[in-house]
Amino acid sequence: METNELYRGRLIDHIQLVVQDVEASRRFYEAALGALGIPIGGVGDDYFWADELFVSSVSSPAALGRLTGRVHLAFQAQDHAAVEAFYDAGLANGGSDNGAPGERPYHPGYFAAFVIDPDGNNIEAVYHGEAKKSADSIRITF
Repeated sequence: METNELYRGRLIDHIQLVVQDVEASRRFYEAALGALGIPIGGVGDDYFWADELFVSSVSSPAALGRLTGRVHLAFQAQDHAAVEAFYDAGLANGGSDNGAPGERPYHPGYFAAFVIDPDGNNIEAVYHGEAKKSADSIRITF
């Protein structure tokens, strides 16, 4: 039996997006998440995943034949440069602008960019400024 490792945060175990064109979405997320240092974890004929994000086609058994509809996902970035790289990669791989990299009024230091993915979801990369984390993530091995 192979050993698997998962990395999880505290609140979200996983999120599933059901998309019209899984290959177009894979190209978008592979580039946008790659700019944030997050690799695609696995790929199948009708799905792919990266950490807590699971994306499947509408024909996937997990989708029950329905798209998820518009959602907003915000991914953590390590710094301003990562936010900018995410934005550029998203636009170059099928996304459209929904807010160029810059400071936002949510709290001091909130630096973010927004890109609409190929299915109309509002995808954000955000850097909250200098902060100290107790850990980068939780590692689960089974």
